[in-house]
Amino acid sequence: MVNKEIEKTDPLSSLKEFTAARIAIGRTGTSIPIKQSLEFKLAHAHARDAVYSVLDTDGLLNSMQPFNLPILHLHSKALTRHKYLKRPDLGRQLNEESAELLKDYSTNADIAFIIVDGLSATAVNENTYPLLEVLIPQLNRAGLKIAPICLVEQGRVAIGDHIGHLLNAKLTVLLIGERPGLSAADSMGAYFTYMPKPGLTDESRNCISNIRPQGLTHKPAAEKIFYLINEALKRKLSGVALKDNAGLLE
Repeated sequence: MVNKEIEKTDPLSSLKEFTAARIAIGRTGTSIPIKQSLEFKLAHAHARDAVYSVLDTDGLLNSMQPFNLPILHLHSKALTRHKYLKRPDLGRQLNEESAELLKDYSTNADIAFIIVDGLSATAVNENTYPLLEVLIPQLNRAGLKIAPICLVEQGRVAIGDHIGHLLNAKLTVLLIGERPGLSAADSMGAYFTYMPKPGLTDESRNCISNIRPQGLTHKPAAEKIFYLINEALKRKLSGVALKDNAGLLE
């Protein structure tokens, strides 16, 4: 009864419908209620599980067959999850076998999609197909050439620069599992880089974050990505100079 009264009088309670963050959770004595304490521990367990989740390569391959695009399975220089977490630099580099494979796929494509497990393969497994199901038909209707889709295990964001360069693509769209938080372990990010090449830094990229059913849902995310792709190709740039002004257009 006390907790219900606290929730009613807490000025933050009205914000709970807009966020999954832990606000207005009440208290029991000097601590938080048992229910909220257990929910916190469960969310922490989900976040840890997401970090160690595995890219569902077979499921992704099967789901993306309708796109009629070649799909390449690549790997970074981090051979294990333990090495990936301890050595971020290895996750930014392709291993030799993957680099050799890509030499046969210099495409001159407009766009290369690169799907990377990152810090939550769960996010990629759950959100990649619903997003691309909306986005790829839009790109096809626009007459844009799409390179082979690349699935990358144990990868970081910068690995897309090496892949895009070897594919000779004008623009990379890298989909990656974001660092799981205690309110979202299934969040995927999309990073854009115009004229990718090894050695680029973060100011050369644009990012759309929190792509998931309880965040930025797939259809609005696809529309935003489509807008930024067109702007990047038209203006021949990405990064800090490329702004998302879609909502300002009449």
